[in-house]
Amino acid sequence: MKTYELKDVSSPNLLEEIFPYTLPPLITFEGKIHELIDGKVVEFDPQEVKTRDIHITDTTFRDGQQARPPYTKEQMVALFEMMSRLGGPNGIIRQSEFFLYTRNDRETIDACRALNLRFPEITGWIRANKGDFRLVKEMGLKETGMLTSSSDYHIFHKQNQTRKQAMDQYVEVVEAAFEAGVRPRCHLEDVTRADLPGFVYPFVQRLERLSEQVPDHMKVKIRLCDTMGFGISYPNAAEPRSIPKMIWRLRNEIGVSADRLEWHGHNDFHKVHINGASAWIYGLNALNSTLFGFGERTGNPPLEGAVIEYVALKGGLNGVNLQIITELAQYYEKVIGTQLTTNYPFVGKDFNTTRAGIHAGGLRKFEQIYNIFDTTALLNRPPRVAITDKSGSDGVALWVNEFLGLKGDERLTVMKMAKIFRWVMDQYEKEGRMSSITDQELEEQVKLHLPEYYHKYKKN
Repeated sequence: MKTYELKDVSSPNLLEEIFPYTLPPLITFEGKIHELIDGKVVEFDPQEVKTRDIHITDTTFRDGQQARPPYTKEQMVALFEMMSRLGGPNGIIRQSEFFLYTRNDRETIDACRALNLRFPEITGWIRANKGDFRLVKEMGLKETGMLTSSSDYHIFHKQNQTRKQAMDQYVEVVEAAFEAGVRPRCHLEDVTRADLPGFVYPFVQRLERLSEQVPDHMKVKIRLCDTMGFGISYPNAAEPRSIPKMIWRLRNEIGVSADRLEWHGHNDFHKVHINGASAWIYGLNALNSTLFGFGERTGNPPLEGAVIEYVALKGGLNGVNLQIITELAQYYEKVIGTQLTTNYPFVGKDFNTTRAGIHAGGLRKFEQIYNIFDTTALLNRPPRVAITDKSGSDGVALWVNEFLGLKGDERLTVMKMAKIFRWVMDQYEKEGRMSSITDQELEEQVKLHLPEYYHKYKKN
């Protein structure tokens, strides 16, 4: 047992090296992580992520369109342009993949190219079919993903093949890509439910041998597809579900470099974001994602969450413009007509809104108590209070001061809000109201009870 003594201090320790407020909370590590694989100690060094070129790839227009009504060409072009600004000049959002099969797909690619943006690079997606390379070549793409299902569920029960037949077919398509001058990206579908030593690792080793015959910029990329969300971030979990073990073997036993490994997850077990972040930490560079997590069934790693995670891991923005996250959410709701869940992190209407009086009191006294980071500066989303019977006089005071735009010593005291607070409570105690008080109703109460402040400070 260890005894801890109270350290009474004259000033607070706000742990600002972890919670700077001017950035999302930083993710820091103490030393290295050691785990057992095959009875030996294997070293995982999360600090490596500080220097490694981790980045984000996007599949909003491929997997993301398998879970919702199709986007129009104009919508995809607008989203593509906003993603470019979000990822910034250093290409934190490095690539975006598109279907190639319809005329709308191909016209959209041409329209996105016409923007002359360096990032994200446009890549394609095809089936493991040599004939599909006609589309890739016609579009002049430098890289394409191809479906190479890896579990026996798919090989035997969907494709009606043996493992050898499947591998030979995949290799033929990879060779066709090389002949066409296109970099192949093999999507190992259902890899977390596959026989890794019996099929996946021999297949990747065969791809490595093929890659030795081409220049570095043409070497095969490997996308690890957690198609059913079975992946687990725990290093000592059993294979094939352990993401850290899988990545370690691919890098250390097979020799695939971090820049040619990519993670693609699904959220069937609520693990999609942590699995993607763990894949970054344990040794690969590319995290595949979609805007707001839209994707087949339960969805993919949310792109905006990956961007925040990137900033937290790197300890800086590196050219990222987080305010574009808010712009994207507004575009979805106002133009596309997709209403995001109100409590969805970073963008939902209520993500930084409190209804609890004690929380409102904390916000009023010191914003950092109940706000995750400076959402005003980073996301253009000031913290808000929704007024109910649980908000208390502190909640009303915070709402009124924010509404009037009052700062510092200008802010009105709780006593000034007495009549407005009484009106709020009467709505619930006398009128039996069950819904929140609307902003419009509160504005009318400010006009009525604080007319001099309303006319002096309200700009609109």
